[in-house]
Amino acid sequence: MAVANKTFNNVIETLARLGEYHEQIQTVSVGDIYDVNLEKMELFPLLHINYVNVTTGDAELIYNFQIFIMDLVSEKENWQTYNAQGLTKLIDNKNNEQQVYNQTLEIATDFIGMLRHSSRQSLEGVDDINAPVYFTQDQFTIEPFSERFDNMLCGQVFQIGIVVMNDFETCNIPVTDAGAGY
Repeated sequence: MAVANKTFNNVIETLARLGEYHEQIQTVSVGDIYDVNLEKMELFPLLHINYVNVTTGDAELIYNFQIFIMDLVSEKENWQTYNAQGLTKLIDNKNNEQQVYNQTLEIATDFIGMLRHSSRQSLEGVDDINAPVYFTQDQFTIEPFSERFDNMLCGQVFQIGIVVMNDFETCNIPVTDAGAGY
């Protein structure tokens, strides 16, 4: 199932808006992953949208993106996490990396859920899960990552394809009427 008449800009703006509406995400950015400006001390957790490509079907376009959800890892001298039984022997970390992976994984599944079957991405004012604006298909592989820049960042990344209808109509293409064949 696809939605008609959606442009690249429409898709990007909708993905960014879904990130902005999520109460745990503090910053949304779009572009190459190396464009994330860590020196300006972005607010975290951060959702970053990286455009990958567009594939075509018979009557559809699939906009493919990498979605990064990341947060800063805090380092402390005696960081300890208590598990459900109150034991610290099994978990004795010098940072909160495990908690960041947990939080960013939950945000990633929230984001996928909003695109799969949620009224949050339907037309504004239409709270009907049967009237969504964008669709995604297939299953997802959510991969953890860890990078050390000026600060330690970790989180999750996954590929997502947004399906929109496109009938490849040739009636309104801005070209002259002259034939191009020789």
